[in-house]
Order: sequence, then C-alpha cells, then structure tokens
Amino acid sequence: MQHTILIVPGLGDSTEGHWQDNWLQHFPNTKKVVQDNWNQPQLKDWLHNLDTTIKAIEAPIVIVAHSLAVSLVMHWSQQNDTSKIAGALLVAPADVESPEHTPEEIWNFAPIPLDKLKYPSVVISSANDPYISIERAEFLAEKWESDFYNVGLRGHLNLASQLGLWEEGQAILAVLLSKLNTADNF
Repeated sequence: MQHTILIVPGLGDSTEGHWQDNWLQHFPNTKKVVQDNWNQPQLKDWLHNLDTTIKAIEAPIVIVAHSLAVSLVMHWSQQNDTSKIAGALLVAPADVESPEHTPEEIWNFAPIPLDKLKYPSVVISSANDPYISIERAEFLAEKWESDFYNVGLRGHLNLASQLGLWEEGQAILAVLLSKLNTADNF
C-alpha cells in the first residue's frame, strides 16, 4: 500500500539542507505541515495546522516528526482519531518539560503525553542531543511502546548535524515501512 510521508518540522522549521527538507525534495508522496509561526509556537495553533493537513491527505500516513514536532504529534494523537496514521518516525524529541534542555518558547507544549500510541512508531535519538537526555528519550519510547534507536553522537539530528539525505534515518524508516506493509497484507 502506498503511504504518504508527512514531514512535521519542529521549532524554526526544517529549512534548506535539513534532512527533513531533503527528504521532502527527494521522495515522492511526501507532504509537509506548514506552521504560521515557526519561532514562537503555540500548541493550539500548531495542532490546528497538523490536523488540517492530516484531514487533507487521503492515503494512509506515515508521520516523520522532528524535535518539538514529536510533542505536537503526541498531543494530536491523544486528542484525535488516529485511524489514518499508519506509523510514525519520531526523531530527536525535545524535552519540553525540561528548562535545562529546552527554551521557554516551547514549554507550552508540556506536559508530553505518555499514552501508548495506537500505531507503530520508532523513536530515534542521539546520545549527545542537547535538547533531551538519551535516558529521557528511551523512557518516552518505552511509554509510547515505540521501537528505540540510539544513533550515537550526532547532536540534535538537525541542520547542524549535516546529515544530507540521512541514509541511516532512511534505513530505519524502511524497516518501519516494511512492518507496515507486512501488516497490510494480513
């Protein structure tokens, strides 16, 4: 079954050169959630734009969220019908509950929902991400019942990490898509 890959950027957007922007340009059947204010995010507004984008997509959706967008997806998943969501790649979640790790402008996304997701998911984090400890990322994955990948010392897996098309992330996404396609055949 053909899935739509939905790119969901975090604070500041995933601009040119970011792996999310590269994936958007590189892969077919890819769409992006656009926010009105990338630098002063308000959960209510971001939820509305995510929901509107999801409702406009007809095919099953695989979410690819980065940083603050992981909390956004978790809030959306708790409040909405997730039947259109086939799976999610949740990359470098930002710990919006930690003043030590995140800036004040994103604290309105706290608390991070801890409910088990109703769709298959993968959390990817780096051992030296300045916006979350690896232990906290693994804890979140456990609560959401997501598979967990520690990709080593790669920073926040953002533009500064210079990941290009991020082949490692593509390989993890391919594993998730393979699981989804297998499940579709039953």
